[in-house]
This record gives sequence, structure tokens and C-alpha cells, in this order.
Amino acid sequence: MFALDLVAVSVLVFGLYFPRHRRRDLVVAYLGVNVGVLAVAGSLSSSTVGAGLGLGLFGVLSIIRLRSTELDQHEVAYYFSALALGILGPLSGGEQWLVPALMGLILTVMYLGDHPRLFRSYGRQVLVLDSAVTDPLTLTVQLECILGARVHKATVERLDLVNETTVVEVRYSYAQGRKAPTLAGVNR
Repeated sequence: MFALDLVAVSVLVFGLYFPRHRRRDLVVAYLGVNVGVLAVAGSLSSSTVGAGLGLGLFGVLSIIRLRSTELDQHEVAYYFSALALGILGPLSGGEQWLVPALMGLILTVMYLGDHPRLFRSYGRQVLVLDSAVTDPLTLTVQLECILGARVHKATVERLDLVNETTVVEVRYSYAQGRKAPTLAGVNR
């Protein structure tokens, strides 16, 4: 099961996460967390200390780690997938097929849930506008013109009337059949 865990986390990190997101620093984090959890869960499974204590310790450590740097939601999902794979690795009780099936389920969910084609016409950005816009309807119209997309939600994060700026988080989508513009064809 340890070898199966290492194969599963390798697929998660090198086959799914890194090709899609290209953050080298999190590759190390995911691998380190997985192997660390694997080692501790493996040693706890053969000791008199309860596995609940070990899982509780990793829960506390993961909260501290996740609060130490800003991570996107998909990065948090990869983080916990690596944790779950590490915990599943040393488990040997029950049916022989259960642990590989659960590892496969985690990898399948991550593959499908983070697939680049899933909701590819939807986006989220934080924009800084060079005007202070106080009217929500005016703000929505202005954002739709800037983005060339339908705005679903615009949340003003900061409105500066002195410096005439608006910082806004925008959730939007492009028209049916149209995907997000790319840099292809842009002169450099």
C-alpha cells in the first residue's frame, strides 16, 4: 500500500497539478505532506497510540501550514488530496480493493474537478479601476465593457474616493461557445 500511495501522489502532483498550474513550490509541499503523513500514519497503525491522535496532529499542522501563505482554492484541494492519499496508504484493514479504489476516487475527482475544460468560459479577477464607482449598476456595465463578458457578481473590495480608484472582485463568463481570450497572436 505504501508503494501504491507513492504512485497515486506522483500522479496527483506530476500528472495533474504541475502540468496545469506550474507552481514548483507546491510540488514540494504536496510530496512532503503526503510522505510525512504516510510515515506517521504507518507508524501509528502499528503502535498503541491511537490513529485519532495522529490525524488530529496533522489537522492542526495543515491548518497552520495553510494559514502561513495565501493559497487558491484548487491548491487547498490538492493539499488535502495529498493528505488523504498519505493517510490511506498505510491502512490495511478491510477489503484489499478498498484502499486502491479510494485512492483512485480521489485522483478521478481531482482530474475531473480541476479539468481545464470544465467551466472554461467562466473567470474571476480582481481589478483596480481608475475611477471611484459607487453605483452597482454603473460598475457592472463598466466591468462588462472592460472584460467583454457577462458579469455575474462584482464585489467592491475597496473604494477610494480621494484617489479615485475602485478595487473590485469580478466573477464573469464569456458568451456560449466563446472561450477566454489567449495571448496567441499578440505582438511581443
